[in-house]
Amino acid sequence: QVHVVESGGGLVQAGGSLRLSCLGSGRTFGNYALAWFRQAPRKEREFVASISWEGSIIFYANSVKGRFTISRDNAKNTVYLQMNSLKPEDTAIYYCAVRPGNYPYNRASEYDDWGQGTQVTVSS
Repeated sequence: QVHVVESGGGLVQAGGSLRLSCLGSGRTFGNYALAWFRQAPRKEREFVASISWEGSIIFYANSVKGRFTISRDNAKNTVYLQMNSLKPEDTAIYYCAVRPGNYPYNRASEYDDWGQGTQVTVSS
């Protein structure tokens, strides 16, 4: 089983950038697909982006496509979410999630282990 911990959240002005990191520990990180989800106050958790274990399959939510980039470095057991052109509506707690296997589903129910989340706040 792989366990994950997020970092890199913070407060940024609209139009700014942040890079989130998700550090994995435990079994071979490269055998797992990972995803980022987010949850804003009074809203349901939603899919943001996902990546297969070798990085060849990537999905994005329409709301972040063209602004966010997901990537991974298996040698460092880390997945990144580069967030550019941030908007106030991107404000949320961002969660990293991991699942065994290659396919990076966009459904939360497919993921076995979740981090505690990192807060991202975008001011207008």
